[in-house]
Amino acid sequence: MSLTDQTADHDQGSPSLLDKAPGRIGRVDLIVRDLDRTCRFYEETIGLAPMDREGPTLHLGAGGPALLSLTHDPDADAPASGSAGPFHTAFLLPSRRHLGAWLDHAMRGGVVIDGASDHRVSEAVYLRDPEGNGVEVYADRPSETWTVIDDLVRMGSERLDLRELMRAKDGPWSGMPSDGCIGHVHLQVDDLALADRFYATLLGFQTNELVPSARFYGMGGYHHQIAANIWRSAGAGPRKPGGAGLAGFEILMRDAACLTALRATVRSIREEIREDGDDLILRDPWNTSVRVRRALGPANPL
Repeated sequence: MSLTDQTADHDQGSPSLLDKAPGRIGRVDLIVRDLDRTCRFYEETIGLAPMDREGPTLHLGAGGPALLSLTHDPDADAPASGSAGPFHTAFLLPSRRHLGAWLDHAMRGGVVIDGASDHRVSEAVYLRDPEGNGVEVYADRPSETWTVIDDLVRMGSERLDLRELMRAKDGPWSGMPSDGCIGHVHLQVDDLALADRFYATLLGFQTNELVPSARFYGMGGYHHQIAANIWRSAGAGPRKPGGAGLAGFEILMRDAACLTALRATVRSIREEIREDGDDLILRDPWNTSVRVRRALGPANPL
């Protein structure tokens, strides 16, 4: 039996906690210059499957709603070094066993690993797609083991033993499990105060980690659905729309009541908002599109 077919057990992590949160990340949209090469990476390395194509845009997923869209624009400008934009898209696997199996698959395939960390709440491996977009593949530790002080989830960054992690697998990697999802997006911004106003004040995320160079915004007790840093991008200013890299992402609200409450908050702060049916269409200070809509179902059906 493959890992994809197995039922999650005690090492699962926290997908149920993420599902209970008022909001979570849905699809991430990238503009890419080489569609074939980038698609092949997300298929072969990350384990996504092509779903459908709309003109220049290809959607990929894992048996449910699309997790990633790749829009082909061979003439898109490459992002300048140190510009605002994506730091990484983080794919959440349902258990440590799955992460160990994925890591074994990646190492056998000669995938270049940029780094790995034990964040206390999760174990994470970092790499890049062919266009230079950051990618994280991670599994949460059980939420009952997290350190929570004054209702804030505390994180860290410690060495992760990759050999020991690979020993956690109990079957071969068979592609992204149907209960895999995008757990968070991490952004490069040029001003953390602006990020606080948009993602915390306007969209209602709690700041779980507040350090001089980064923020980690969570909702519903999850460690973070969105992160922002100025490690390489302080003072960069907004990105030019239409360039290669991150075009936008979805925030999926758990139910109609959560979406209605957020809509009321946004309207109380902004005089004019753009709507598409029930969806809210926003743009953060760095020209990243943020579509807020109601979730059609849980990210991780158990």
